[in-house]
Amino acid sequence: MRKFLTSVCLSLFLGTGAMAMQVPQSVQDFVNKEFPETNFRFDGAIILPDNTMYLPIFPAKTNDDKELSIKSTYPVNATMKQKPDMIILDNNFALLKVINANGKKTVINLKDTPEELQSGLLPQDILLPKGLVIPESLKGIIGNIDVTVTQDNGLRINNTRAKGKTTVPVEPLEGKTFYIASGANKNIQVIYSNSQKPDYALEQTHVINDLKSYNNEFLFVTYFDYKTMNIISLMDEKIIKQVNLDSVPEQIIIDNDKKVAYITSGSNSSVYIFSLETMTLKKRLKINGKCEKFTLSEDGSKLFYVDRNTNYIWVVDFADNYKLKNIGSFPNVSKIAYANGKIYVTSRTKNRIAIVDYETLGFLSELEVCEKPVDLYAKGDDLFILGAQENIIEVLNTKEDVITDKLFLNTNAFATNITPIDNSNMIMVTNALSGLYSVIDTDIKEVVKTSPLDVPVRAIVVTDTVKTIK
Repeated sequence: MRKFLTSVCLSLFLGTGAMAMQVPQSVQDFVNKEFPETNFRFDGAIILPDNTMYLPIFPAKTNDDKELSIKSTYPVNATMKQKPDMIILDNNFALLKVINANGKKTVINLKDTPEELQSGLLPQDILLPKGLVIPESLKGIIGNIDVTVTQDNGLRINNTRAKGKTTVPVEPLEGKTFYIASGANKNIQVIYSNSQKPDYALEQTHVINDLKSYNNEFLFVTYFDYKTMNIISLMDEKIIKQVNLDSVPEQIIIDNDKKVAYITSGSNSSVYIFSLETMTLKKRLKINGKCEKFTLSEDGSKLFYVDRNTNYIWVVDFADNYKLKNIGSFPNVSKIAYANGKIYVTSRTKNRIAIVDYETLGFLSELEVCEKPVDLYAKGDDLFILGAQENIIEVLNTKEDVITDKLFLNTNAFATNITPIDNSNMIMVTNALSGLYSVIDTDIKEVVKTSPLDVPVRAIVVTDTVKTIK
């Protein structure tokens, strides 16, 4: 491992893309008084905590009142808390509730349509619920929205085969759903955590490269040899947005705290910074090399990667004005981690881990680890090292830099990935060649359960089971 080389500053490029219509803050405040957990989706849709959906109608003329009140409703004299079918506020902004009538999703059809509705307009980027029927009297609110796309069945491909065996998941996985890119076909397999067989699939037209989720609401998907990242709404099971880039996007890293996603592209040495609040590109960072194996530090201040052509390891220091630092080189890098002020780098072929002090960029030591180390996961003072050859997890104490535990997965599979289970002390270890996963308690450092799956796992996302929009 070589010591520090010259640091290079990054070039910054502003991302482009049309901004979606945002519901005015005054309207958000009005709704939040009765429903504080309301989701004001980036495309304009208003979704109450129980998944009741309102369509916002932007007025041709508005009054900028600081605090809004209701001008009229249907049924008449209703309050927001009663969730009426129609609400017109005193700034002329209107809300239409998506309702079910004779088995079809629609909105209220009034004989005498209020002027505020006749002259208003839906956000032009809004994703309307599947099968939504707009009454003839309200066709004027549609604008350029292609309503025909709302009449399909979304991406869902139902599984007509018999249901598979059930399983009892560990407590943090109860009520969860797995979205799996298996590598065996293009589609995303959907498996409930109490089952081993896919319940259905989400159809894809390209081979998936990476798959990540945000807020239990959206899937972000990149594909091999395809210059578009798709964003899928899990409530609608439809592509809600396509992000077109000038090169093929590869890895996706979600920073929930900062509400941004980092989308990498090795083919043009770039990292795109994507806002999760507005679902638009904010910046493009031009970096060095054919970048891969990205890792974000736990505090979101540093982004590590390796140049696959040279084996040089780099870090983008966001806290230091996006400075780019060269850490040195290491052969056949399989994974990078950061813990206790130190950088940990594994070599897949050399079965070794190198340790570098971040502040001085000085080489500290190099240790022999399990064969074919393919993934790392840092939690507290522990670094979990996944060895694919023997299906083993080694635990490295990052204070003393010594191996303290060895956890044997006791499977004949080729373990490939570690996935943390949100809001728990547990991690999942999945396999790209065999359909099963192991759950490890990182506090007691034990394998607590191994469960079968009917499909291998190249990439997996675990979310709360999502309710469809009412």
